[in-house]
Amino acid sequence: MKQEDAKTGLKRWNGINGNTLKMIAVITMVIDHIGAVMIEGGVLGYYNTGFLNSTLSRRQMELWMNLDFVCRTIGRIAFPIFCFLLAEGFIHTRDVKKYIGRMAVFALISEIPFDLAIFGTPFNFEYQNVYFTLVIGLLVLLGMSRHPDNGIAQALSFMGGCAAAVVLRVDYNVVGVLLITAFYLFHGKKGQRTIVCGGIAAYESSVCLGAGALSLAPIWFYNGERGKMKLKYLFYWFYPAHLMILYLARFLMGFFLK
Repeated sequence: MKQEDAKTGLKRWNGINGNTLKMIAVITMVIDHIGAVMIEGGVLGYYNTGFLNSTLSRRQMELWMNLDFVCRTIGRIAFPIFCFLLAEGFIHTRDVKKYIGRMAVFALISEIPFDLAIFGTPFNFEYQNVYFTLVIGLLVLLGMSRHPDNGIAQALSFMGGCAAAVVLRVDYNVVGVLLITAFYLFHGKKGQRTIVCGGIAAYESSVCLGAGALSLAPIWFYNGERGKMKLKYLFYWFYPAHLMILYLARFLMGFFLK
């Protein structure tokens, strides 16, 4: 984002607004899901069967697996940005209950597209989509915010969220709840936030060379502004919509390759 300097009249960069951060997260998320849905679930056939596609040559297998690794590594940037924006949204929202309710609705809406895209079935209760992780994170932040001076109550809120993440088997599990909580606790503390949250993101993405830590670079330049365009519901709907599109694309790909 650029603003005009009052003294020089020249345009100067004023950081990254919320909409731009969301776009970075969305683009990297789509790249990640192309790897998971189209390559792993489609070309390699791993997600649905647990075994690699035996019709591919060794060289083809290596090429597709390398491409998948690149996609999944780039995709590690997305989740920490979503966690950061969630914590910011919680801090600045006027109606926390409405915010949580909206997230819960989209968690339910997204579950069938998620299950179709990842598991090839409309109902799979062994693993829940990332919206459930975000809802749990918001509930943890709500519990902590109601007891700002009670460390025990805050710890219980966090542990309750971790237990829920394990029981429900949500995407990113306990580490997801931890990252959301860390962004909340280190709000306004850039240096500490970068070290702590960057470390958690790197740990979560360790199989992808710790690429999640790269998300702290655009977050560092966040200017606290939402952005001029009102794209809130577009971003909400994008998650289930793009998963359904990828599922249909994989289905058509399999149909035409038969």
